[in-house]
Amino acid sequence: MAKIAALGWKAPRAHRVVSGPERRTKQTAEALGLSAENAAELRDCDYGAWRGYTLNEVEQRQPEEVLAWLTDPGAAPHGGESILQLITRMGDWLKEQSAVDHTIAVTHPAVIRSVLVHTLQSPPSSFWRIDIAPLSLTDLRWNGRVWTVRSTGCALPGDAELAEKRPVG
Repeated sequence: MAKIAALGWKAPRAHRVVSGPERRTKQTAEALGLSAENAAELRDCDYGAWRGYTLNEVEQRQPEEVLAWLTDPGAAPHGGESILQLITRMGDWLKEQSAVDHTIAVTHPAVIRSVLVHTLQSPPSSFWRIDIAPLSLTDLRWNGRVWTVRSTGCALPGDAELAEKRPVG
């Protein structure tokens, strides 16, 4: 958390600050100097039986199941949430946000990828083609009719090692 605080990032003015319910999102928000309210909709994907393992670990034990999950957005071989379900959940959340002024949300890479797939009306299979770096910023705008992507952030120097060690969920 000291690394985050050392960034010296100053949050823009916002009407609402929310974070996923997990401890790691709340700690990130605090380290960024944000007082975030809990938003259950921003929870990470439910990885079911795979939670806590790296993708490499799961693939060594269940290669066919991992292949199905990575190629079929409707598959949930882990018993949790499919990518398609996650994209739908985040699309529903975005609909609710169109009535809210500026919101800062602290959440997970899978959630952000889902929001981008929904916003860009991309096929669900494109989910895996979006890389969201740790501690990056994605900026979406509501123009009164549709959401648009203004920008997505870049990884901080040195965070490549973090991404390599990141568990599935």
